[in-house]
Amino acid sequence: MRTIAEINEKIQRQQAIVWTAEELKARVGEMGIDRAAATVDVVTTGTFEPMESSGAILNLGQTDPPIKIRQCWIDGVPAYAGFGAVDLYLGATQVAEYANDAPELEDRENVSRSIVRGGGHVISDLIGGKSVQLRALGQPTDCYPRTSFETTITRETINQFYLFNPRNLYQNFVVGVNGGDRPLFTYLGPLQPRLGNAVYSNPGAISPLWNDPDLQTIGIGTRIFLGGGVGYIAWEGTQHFPLQKRLPNRTPIGPAATVALIGDAKQMDSQWVRGCYFKSYGPSLMLGVGVPLPILNAEAIAHCAVQDSDLVAPVVDFSIPRRVRPTFGLVSYAQLKSGRISIEGKPVRVAPLASIARSRQVAIELKQWIEAGEFLLTEPVAPLPIDRQFLAQDRWGAQISLEYDE
Repeated sequence: MRTIAEINEKIQRQQAIVWTAEELKARVGEMGIDRAAATVDVVTTGTFEPMESSGAILNLGQTDPPIKIRQCWIDGVPAYAGFGAVDLYLGATQVAEYANDAPELEDRENVSRSIVRGGGHVISDLIGGKSVQLRALGQPTDCYPRTSFETTITRETINQFYLFNPRNLYQNFVVGVNGGDRPLFTYLGPLQPRLGNAVYSNPGAISPLWNDPDLQTIGIGTRIFLGGGVGYIAWEGTQHFPLQKRLPNRTPIGPAATVALIGDAKQMDSQWVRGCYFKSYGPSLMLGVGVPLPILNAEAIAHCAVQDSDLVAPVVDFSIPRRVRPTFGLVSYAQLKSGRISIEGKPVRVAPLASIARSRQVAIELKQWIEAGEFLLTEPVAPLPIDRQFLAQDRWGAQISLEYDE
């Protein structure tokens, strides 16, 4: 029906018709797929959820005399320094170490408190314009004689500062429960014993990859909303598993596709990039991501029309300490969003890890950018693979498929 180039011409003239995923789903019920496809040019999607496989690249610029950094702490959080002399990678889940020279600390209380802060908090502080302390140790060489360096940095006093996130935007994920007899502290948050609660992470039908299940309209080079600024899909994400078992509507029944994202952190807004902490698990990063989907044909509308009642996730028992855990079957996102599900006849209260309200706001803000002519779509330079198997590490080196049976 239309091309991305034609859509961009309409965006530049501020004549493009843009709907959020929620608006599209409501209007398809009123006007049908064909009429909706003939009307709308772009559908915006959004999520705001923890994405722990994230981090930032920083380049400090050289000191005088020069230094070849081999150990570094930013506000007490270790940053990886194993490449260029003053290039660093700060991981979102890296835990703060406030006494770097004293492994045997007497002040155990301060050590316990320090683990609530990590790389995600430092990244958010830098994006918010705050100053952070940097301490570095160097490997002395003829061209890099300096052995240590301490300073205060901001996003304005360093060269490059950009997010590079190896795994974001899970197409689907699991619902966590605890069938054991003690509380568990997980990457989904606290799970109460004896099925005391359930937690899910994905915001459901408004989330980006649900609305393009076979990755037909996005790919490497797709421009996106990332942390309040502009970013791009850089590659397939780690643990990308598009071969997950799927329903007839092509949506997966468990963890499936993922993407790696990149974007200039100096343009981002700390309201969309927030450090967080999971009790007795560790720090992470809450991140807002929005993906615009060009409506090139009626098939794209049919995929975007999926509702929460059309999507399912497996209920997984975290009390079993194995890579592949038993499940209590599948539940729909409509059931999850009702606040209660039933497991073996028992009602279990449910809470989302994602902020549904902020996920919705990401899609709205991206819509406003496009309507104002400030955000153009991009043609992918290469497709994302749709045939990746999932490999696990065993003593047998076996290949496994993380599929979930109904």
